[in-house]
Amino acid sequence: MTPPALSIVIPTYKRAPILRECLQRIEAQTIKDRIEVIIISDGHDDETAALFNKHTQYAIPNTQFFEIPKSQQGVARNRGIERATGNIILLIGDDIFLAPDACEAHLRAHQQLQTSSAVLGYTEWDPAMDITPVMKWLDKTGWQFGYPLLHTYIHSYIPQNIQHRFSYTSHISLPREVALKFPFREDVTLYGWEDIEWGWRLSQSGIPLYYEPNANAFHHHRMTLADSLRRMETLGTSATIVEKMNPELHLVPHGIKRMGYRLSSLLPTTKGRHAGAFLRGVMGTEHQ
Repeated sequence: MTPPALSIVIPTYKRAPILRECLQRIEAQTIKDRIEVIIISDGHDDETAALFNKHTQYAIPNTQFFEIPKSQQGVARNRGIERATGNIILLIGDDIFLAPDACEAHLRAHQQLQTSSAVLGYTEWDPAMDITPVMKWLDKTGWQFGYPLLHTYIHSYIPQNIQHRFSYTSHISLPREVALKFPFREDVTLYGWEDIEWGWRLSQSGIPLYYEPNANAFHHHRMTLADSLRRMETLGTSATIVEKMNPELHLVPHGIKRMGYRLSSLLPTTKGRHAGAFLRGVMGTEHQ
């Protein structure tokens, strides 16, 4: 049996309806006959498991589903990568809806590159959703995705000194041997920054990151202001933890930068409220 050209690895947990639609988009891929899909449930969920019972049939015959004890996304990704057989691994989230030719664009980019590289696809909010004001703000500022900052690097390599900031594991591909050599840390237990830390290790080992905007996807995850502030506080907490693991990442604001966050947090603006939430997460962890 010919091995697949591309293995899609998807961690998930208790989001069966959104995962179902994610898989439907994969079934519509132009190269679906060259793909395998590996879904890892990060903990047991009856509804998710039911998507893969013996009566379920998918247009992608090479579909694997398995569960691991409740852990976190990095562990789930590692277990999925270990089972993958494709030469290229595509990491996506369960709320990422790939455009029909996205997988083809990833493979084409890898075939054209002269060195072993990671390839970043382009992701935007799903226009089928009600896109809230805070979602638009997150887009512009880079606190969700910083694609506006990458306009200079379309169809080219992102500079090594900043590439880790864009190692979005919601939509990124790389050779299987690289993914196996650089697993995600399994001691990061909170959401946020584990992909940045992973991307930093890739950059320090000379694995470049190429931006391929023709690999399109939609992010189907509606976020309210309250959702975003909770996420920002978690990011502040996890920033202190991950920076202790890798001080060279400089995730936590200090000195003048910390003062800037404090001043911003005094303002009743979207930016100010997010700065305050981030600082609460940082300072709560620092005082433990």
